[in-house]
Amino acid sequence: MRIPPAILAIGRNYADHAAEMGGKTDERPMVFMKNPASVCRNGDAIVIPSICREGGPQVDFEGELAIEIAHDCCDVAEGDEMSVIAGYRVANDVSARWWQKSGSGGQFCRGKSFNTFCPMTELVARGAIDDPQDLEIETILNGERMQFASTKLMVFPVRYLIRELSRGMTLTAGTIILTGTPAGVGAGRTPPLYLKDGDTIEVRIARVGHLINRVREA
Repeated sequence: MRIPPAILAIGRNYADHAAEMGGKTDERPMVFMKNPASVCRNGDAIVIPSICREGGPQVDFEGELAIEIAHDCCDVAEGDEMSVIAGYRVANDVSARWWQKSGSGGQFCRGKSFNTFCPMTELVARGAIDDPQDLEIETILNGERMQFASTKLMVFPVRYLIRELSRGMTLTAGTIILTGTPAGVGAGRTPPLYLKDGDTIEVRIARVGHLINRVREA
């Protein structure tokens, strides 16, 4: 899989996930970036790097719908949003929570950007999906369902995200937009449930794909 020019990601885009993490939804999308070099393929191992031993167990899963931008675009007008979408992927926004929250001055980027922390399926063309707001996301850890929700529950839907992210900023061809994750992540559980060596994590989105990755520690 080629490395995208940019990965833009949205936090707190499902109200139930915002609540389980002790927060609330925002009036505007929470935007952060992942290192494009964090991308890996369906079937590749998610490798927990030795740096993640600092701060204790922390590597989490976040099943998400990903959008790929078809061509350079800026200030996309209402009604034109779908024309700039090349297609969709299933993604896992793997996150090292200590690095996300405490290890980098409160900035998300580093905790989201270690190598292999953005596995994705192959692209499914835009025309294969009638409505990106009518898809079910399911995340399964070692055979047990962790997350299950519909994309209709997004606080900021796909069309809005494209318009908003393109305001005054060019989205270059191949840019990936991660649209947020629903409730059920490991950090939101009591006790927390983090990825460990030997785990298998799957994310399924009907008609988009089935992402499956084993986990190993470096």
